[in-house]
Amino acid sequence: MTNRIKEIRNKIGLTQEELAEKVGVRRETIVFLEQGKYNPSLQLAHAVAKVLKTTIDALFKF
Repeated sequence: MTNRIKEIRNKIGLTQEELAEKVGVRRETIVFLEQGKYNPSLQLAHAVAKVLKTTIDALFKF
């Protein structure tokens, strides 16, 4: 699975730390998500998409 988290996060000017705080995870989780080393739960995917003002489908490619 690939994702556009880093791309979209950078576009809206959020750091990994800020995104992590907003979705309630550690920064390392965001790092692993961006690197494709961690597949999020549906709840986390929804939270990330909401903060990044996009949809899960636009954010992740399965």
